[in-house]
Amino acid sequence: MEYSHFKEHTDRVVESCSRVIVGKEETVRLIFISFLCSGHVLLEDVPGTGKTMLLKAFARTVGSRFKRIQFTPDLLPSDLTGINFYNQKTGEFQFREGPLFTNIVLADEINRATPRTQSSLLEAMEESQITVDGVTYPMAEPFFVMATQNPVESYGTFPLPEAQLDRFFMRLSLGYMTREQEMEVVSRPSTADILNSLEPVVSPEVIQEMKELYTKVRVQKDVLGYMMDIVEKTRTESRFVTGVSTRGAIALYKASQAMAASLGRDFVIPEDVKAAAPWVLSHRIISRGGESFEDARKYLGQIMEDIPVPMENLR
Repeated sequence: MEYSHFKEHTDRVVESCSRVIVGKEETVRLIFISFLCSGHVLLEDVPGTGKTMLLKAFARTVGSRFKRIQFTPDLLPSDLTGINFYNQKTGEFQFREGPLFTNIVLADEINRATPRTQSSLLEAMEESQITVDGVTYPMAEPFFVMATQNPVESYGTFPLPEAQLDRFFMRLSLGYMTREQEMEVVSRPSTADILNSLEPVVSPEVIQEMKELYTKVRVQKDVLGYMMDIVEKTRTESRFVTGVSTRGAIALYKASQAMAASLGRDFVIPEDVKAAAPWVLSHRIISRGGESFEDARKYLGQIMEDIPVPMENLR
């Protein structure tokens, strides 16, 4: 596959999802990049902005199985992973798979579940496997989790700890549509009909090929140094309690490679790093003022402006 074809496939995925979710092409591209990098996404936004519909459209577009889990305070880890039950006909215990055994999982309102249930996702997200009663089961391939949470409602919620936030490849926000975009959505007959009409635009074989191809995108030493300048700045900035972890630095490297490939290039430029960094790094730092994710993202953008950008020929 050529990198021009990589771009064409990415554009088709973005275009297909945009038939359902209008005006959010950048967010769809970032979700697809996370998917290709075998990462997971935390989508934080107010209710009713189309988070669930977006992931349904994405699952149809990439031809993957999809399951939605509504997180509630009484949800148990076994409700996600599955259980061993006694089969009276055979006289043996059998494993009944939980909803995590699929390709794409929507963990809706993840912060409404208890920390114990939240943590049951960690092994699946980090190691692509689940252990039940001492037996380990591999996850499906591909396996992608998109969790949502409501940023404005705190009653009855359990905030995600920093260690779990670090497991998410990106933290995104849809935001409101423009007036014209919202008028278009409000006046159309049925979003469900559009969703049901979506067909896969990339095959599993193409997705696997894209997953392998983006890792071959070249990153020159100057650009890698630029990435590390950003990471180290978060560790020395007085406004931050903790900076970006090594896992975060690796995620930025992968996201920059996939960003370049999605634009048809086989090499990373600083603009790729700039485009990916706010979404990959903002949720991995803790600020002293306790600002929101949006404030942390904006402040990260401000400190990035003070970091020298390599200007040499990066081909």
